[in-house]
Formats: sequence, C-alpha cells, structure tokens
Amino acid sequence: MTPMLRNPVLALAVALALPAIPAHAAAQATTQLTDWPRITSAIGKDAALEKRVAEIVGKMTLAQKIGQMTQPEIKSATPEDVRRYYLGSVLNGGGSWPNGNKHAKAAEWLALAQRYHEASMSTDMAVKVPVVWGTDAVHGHNNVFGATLFPHNIGLGAARNPKLLEEIGAATAKATRASGIAWVFGPTLAVVRDDRWGRTYESYSEHPDIVKSYAGAYVRGMQGKLKDDANTIATAKHFIGDGGTEFGKDRGVNKSSRSQMINIHGAGYYPALQAGVQTVMSSFNSWNDVSTGTDYGKLHGSRTMLTDVLKTKMGFDGFVITDWNGHGEVPGCSNDSCAAAINAGNDMIMVPDDWKAFIANTIKQVESGEIPMARIDDAVTRIIRVKLRAGLFDKSPAQNAYAGKDDAMQPRELARRAVRESLVLLKNDSPVLPIARGKKILVVGKTADDMSNQTGGWSITWQGTANTNADFPNGDTILAGIREAAGQDKVTFSADARGVDVSAFDVVVAVVGERPYAEGDGDIGPSGTLRHSGRYPEDLAVLQAVAGKGKPVVTVFVSGRPLYVNDLLNLSDVFVAAWLPGTEGKGVSDLLVAGPKRYDFTGKLPFSWPKSACQTDLNVGDRNYAPLFAYGYGLKTATRSKVGKLDAAYPAGGCGVSNTFPVFSQADRASFPLAITSSGQQLVLGADLNATFRLPGVTVQTAQVNTQQDAKLVTWTGPATIEARGARAMVLPAAASANAALRFDTIVSGAPAGKVSMRMGGGAVDATALFARLAGKGKQTVKIPLACFQARGTDLAKVDTPFSVSSDAAFAAAFTNIEIAGGAAGEPDAVRCEELK
Repeated sequence: MTPMLRNPVLALAVALALPAIPAHAAAQATTQLTDWPRITSAIGKDAALEKRVAEIVGKMTLAQKIGQMTQPEIKSATPEDVRRYYLGSVLNGGGSWPNGNKHAKAAEWLALAQRYHEASMSTDMAVKVPVVWGTDAVHGHNNVFGATLFPHNIGLGAARNPKLLEEIGAATAKATRASGIAWVFGPTLAVVRDDRWGRTYESYSEHPDIVKSYAGAYVRGMQGKLKDDANTIATAKHFIGDGGTEFGKDRGVNKSSRSQMINIHGAGYYPALQAGVQTVMSSFNSWNDVSTGTDYGKLHGSRTMLTDVLKTKMGFDGFVITDWNGHGEVPGCSNDSCAAAINAGNDMIMVPDDWKAFIANTIKQVESGEIPMARIDDAVTRIIRVKLRAGLFDKSPAQNAYAGKDDAMQPRELARRAVRESLVLLKNDSPVLPIARGKKILVVGKTADDMSNQTGGWSITWQGTANTNADFPNGDTILAGIREAAGQDKVTFSADARGVDVSAFDVVVAVVGERPYAEGDGDIGPSGTLRHSGRYPEDLAVLQAVAGKGKPVVTVFVSGRPLYVNDLLNLSDVFVAAWLPGTEGKGVSDLLVAGPKRYDFTGKLPFSWPKSACQTDLNVGDRNYAPLFAYGYGLKTATRSKVGKLDAAYPAGGCGVSNTFPVFSQADRASFPLAITSSGQQLVLGADLNATFRLPGVTVQTAQVNTQQDAKLVTWTGPATIEARGARAMVLPAAASANAALRFDTIVSGAPAGKVSMRMGGGAVDATALFARLAGKGKQTVKIPLACFQARGTDLAKVDTPFSVSSDAAFAAAFTNIEIAGGAAGEPDAVRCEELK
C-alpha cells in the first residue's frame, strides 16, 4: 500500500496512474485520499461560451427556467408538451419505446427525437433552447430492438481492459446518436460491497481500482470533447455509495466512514470528472457515517454532498440530474413537489409522470422564496452550459452523421471480443476445452437457447423480462454459437436433459444461471442465501441428470453476480463464469469449441467468489477474507485445477431470522404470482411490466406506489378478483408467525362503490369500510392481523392464496409489498378486526 499522501491533488495524480492490481490487494483505493480532491476537467471553461450562457439565461422567464429543469418520461410528455412547458429534457424509461412499439428501429426513434427537438425550437423563448433526450444505455443501446448488447459491467470488469471500455463507450455513443438521442445515463461507478444487491452486475468490481481504471476510459470513449457527431453526453452515476448499502438493499443505507466513501465509493468519480463527464446522477441511497454519528440522509436531499462536495470542493461545473422520482423519497417531499432536492443541488429533476404539478409547485416555491432565485439561475446555467458544449444548439438529431442508421447500432465484433475477454475459467479439473470439431456435443440447460437470460436486465425491457429470442434479431444464443462452431449435426439440445442417453455423446455442455432482473427485483433479502439452486432448482436437476455418466461436463454459468454454487461445481468437470454476456453468444462458443483461430481464457474475477451460502461479507482486503475463489482468480485452458469435492451444505432456514414472509413484491414475484379472475376466466399477470391485463369487470396496469413500476393498479368496473396464489401452501417461519399481520402498501384511487372482501385461504373478511377510509389519502401501509382471517376459518397450514381482494362494483387500488409480518398485528396502526365486518 502506498503511504498516505497529504496533498489530495498530488494523491489523485498518483492514483490516476493506475498501477497493476495484484489479486491479494486490499479493496480500497491504491492511494489513500484524506479529503475530496479538486478535479481539473478535460472540458474547461470557455469565456465566450459562458457569456452566451449568461445571455440566454438572462432572457428566460421563471416558467421557462423551471421547464428547463424538468425531465418527464416520453409516455407522459408529447412534443407539444415540450413546446408549451419549455421542457429541458425527456427520457425513456427501461421498456419504453417510441409510440409504444417494442420493435421500433433507429428511424422511428429518430423521428420522435426530431419532433421533440423541433417542438423545443418553436417556443416563444427569446432564445430557443433545444431539448435533450436521455436514456439508460448501460450495456450498449439496450432499449432498442436490433441493437448489439455488450456484456454487463461485471463481465467487463473481468476483462481488466480500459482500452476495451473506451471502445465500448464510443460504440454506445454512435448507437444512441443513430436513434437521435444525445445523452446516456452511464457509466455506473458503484463499488459493490454486498452481492445480494440486485444491481451488482451494473458494477465493474468490488475493487475500487478497477472502477477507477474504467471510469475515465469509458467517458473519454463516449463523450470525447463533445466536438464530434459520434460523441454523446455521459453521466457518472449514482452519486454516491449505491454499491455499499447495508445487506445490499436497493435504495438502502450506506454506513461507510467518510474515508471509505472517499476512497472506495468515490474512486470512480475522480477520473470520470477529470475526463470531463458533463452530468452526474444523484443516488437513491442514504449515507449514515455511523463511525462519527453523521447522518447525511437521502443523497437526493444532501446539500453537503451535491453542492459542498461535488460542485464546490471537486469543482464539477456540469449539471446534476435526479434519478427516477428520487426527489420524492426525500423526507417532506413528494413526486410533484420537492424544494429540498433543488436546494440541495439537483439541477434537473426526473419527474416521469407528475411533471405538470411539479412545475406549478416549483414556480410557487420560487415565488415564495422557499427556493432562492439564485439556485434556479445556477441550475439553468449549468444545463444551458452542457447543451452548448454538446453542440445541441448547432444541429438537430436528424443532422447527425449517424442519424437513422441501424448498422451504427451493431458493433457485433467488438461485443464478441468483449465476451471472450470477460469469461473466467473457475474449474478445470478434467480439461476438455476447447472441444475438438467433430466431437458429439450434448447441450443442456434453460439458458443455452434463451436470449432473455443471456442479456439479463436492462435489455429492451427494464427488468429484461417478457422478451423472446425474436426480440434480438441481430444476436446469437450460446447454443447457436456452439452449433455453428461444432457443426449442426454434431450438437443435440435438451433444455431439461430428460430421457437423453448421455453415453451417446462425447461431452456435455450445461448452460445454466439466473433469470433476468434489474433494480429491486434482483435483491436477495437479508435472510436469503447466496445459494443459486435454492432459487433455480431446475439447474441443479439438469446437472444431476447428466453428471456421473462417464462423459465430461462443462458448465457455463450465466449470472449477474458470484453465487454459492458448490453443488453445481461438484457436478462439473469444467466450470466457466460467463456473467451476462449480452447478444453475442458466439463469444462464449469461441472459447468452448476449437475453431480456425485459437482463443484462451484471460478473464480474472472482479468479485470474490463465496464458498458458503451466507458469505455475504466478502471483499478482498476484508478481515477474515476466505473466499472459494479469490478476487483476481482465473485459469487458462491448459491449467489443471484441483477444486475437487466441495462442501455443498446450506442453512435450510436462510441466513438469519426474519420476521417477514414475502408474498408478492419486487424481491419475489414468483412464489405467489398475481392473477385476476372474472366470469369463470383466469389471467396470470406475468412479468411484462408494460402490459395491460383485462377481463370482464377488471383491468390491471403497472403502477408506482413506492418505487418505479413496483405495483399493480387494479381497476374494477364489475365483479372480479385479484389474488396471489402459489403452487403450494405457505410455510411461515416462527418469527413471521408470532402476532403476525398481512401487510401491504396501497394507494386507493377510487373508493368502493360496492362490497370489497379480502380472503386468506378459507377465511374472508369484509374490507369495504377499510378501503373507503383509505381512498384519496395517497400511499398507505395496511396491516391486517392474521387472527382476523383465522376467526373466519383460515387454517394457516393450508394457505396457498395468502392475498385475495374481490370487489362486486367499481373500485380502484394499487397494491405492492405484500407480505406476512411477524409482530405487526400488535402495532398501533394495525387494522382492528371489528372494522372488517
């Protein structure tokens, strides 16, 4: 470890030299900083440009300034809205497309971008200010049909190649420009400390030096000096500490010390700012420095971090954008009103749906003095500065050299190379790779021919779900790659391996792993284990079906994080961590099957690999660090390993005592899936967050109660039921059984016009008065004691439907976070059974 440098500027200069990182290095920045460093941006101030900014801002009305600070979602803001309200920006959320067309090509995206631009240039402003469209292009232009998707960041972290990141940044910029978009919400600079976080795959590494080595390179590739048609505005996100929350909880609390925040979680921001990144996105998480008793609260509301640290100390002169309704999570705020977030230093507010009310409320807050006019002028100055630097005043989207060109969105060879460099060979006890052409190969496993699993979250849709192979016309599955490399007649595929004679083949390739997820849905709860087979028992079953039959088994594990897979390792002769490789499955087959050009494994673990199911505190440099495979581990094809037989034990009750039992939430939508029933028909709602489901008398749409797309809004017009029904009866842990309640979050937007009943198993209660009382009161948490249902005949040992709501007339409510909560029945705000009659 380099001795601590007292001068933070000198320390930063040394740190940016990026020395090689040994596998045993401690997981903190190579050089310890004692304070937030002052950064000199590659894009410096220009006097002439600053004069023009001041002239533009000086001619703007208050309404025009607030409009510039507002960013709605394209589903809720038309080009006419941009013109009328002077909107400074729009965004497309994950799974949002022009005209709702999932298969829209570059030209259709470009046409909408051009309409937004033309609307912004037809306002009555003294100086017309162009709108800027932002998008989450986090592994290529991932929202767009036909675009090439790179490996997610975790795989790129295994490549240890900053030059590769610069090329990917440049390629992603061209792809977004092809669709008319000039602003990307990336790179993600999280340094993940707990792999239970559902966004782990968005991080390059648990080691800050890897994140640091990539941040500047990616920004340089994507953004350059903003002088070229191939350049796109980049965003450093999420500021700050999102990867270090307790239990890996999304939007949770980071309890790092100030030194840890500066040297671990801040590591990627310094080179990104130095490279000239023009926007920074605020983070959903909170920061509580428990070592000093300093609670910074929600980062969206922290003036200390956004203004005093980022803008003043570090010298950032671009603008800060909030995350999706992140301002609404600041205490005292709502989605349509948050003076605190603006006063903290957020310059542009991402208000997907409630933007009209937000504009009206913000204008009133400025007029009343709650938000100083100087803060508004500073925010708008920063926004106009970035737009001028990016050349948005000079060209419309359609005038970009890459505009409308689908081929600009398909850097397939680059992505294939990135896949090859990202793969990590973990076990090679019986070397069989590469498989010689002519060998008969049995391919098994659900992920071998599944582009949805292969690409993961943030792939056309937000969660990466509700996709088929046809949604990726310019990609190849791993199976397709193996077939081309080995010969079609030499490859047989069976997803579950049932009834297959393994002896008829020379080698088995099993492709297994996680199904796609994104923020929220991907979290593993505090009491959950890292055991993959507990969530995906079909993967264990398929390996059990082919192992021990006298043929070597090569397992390709597709996942968004390291997981406890000792049982799968025991059934495999060779084991490859493929992460989430994206659309180019041939990058995987390049290392599995011998071809005209020989490739070898070069990937090294960017995250330490657990050897037990509850080993969640596992980062290189930690006290008592004892992984199964250490950070930096990775074999070559010719290297024989001696992994041998591993202990595959796991705690049946999870990794701790939990007093909650999930029914339906972002963390678990599979155990008790939601369905609607009406007139003898049943419709399972499924994973498509963009779909609207209808039966006679009832409509269900995705909505927000707490976080983005976390709820289902049920609108009744006649008799119908929504219920969460599982394949088997729930078994409550002891902690969740004691004095328990059915707890859920709801927004009742339409009072019951008839009778509403709730049922758990065999017992039903009348909830009409309850929901009538909650109507029009915004988000409410309801706690109904299980004893209320038991008094009506519920047998808790026989409940396969722990949540059911029926109405016989008009009624509208959104539901989410449905769970059984131990002890909740005794809380003061729990519902009294007398009310349910």
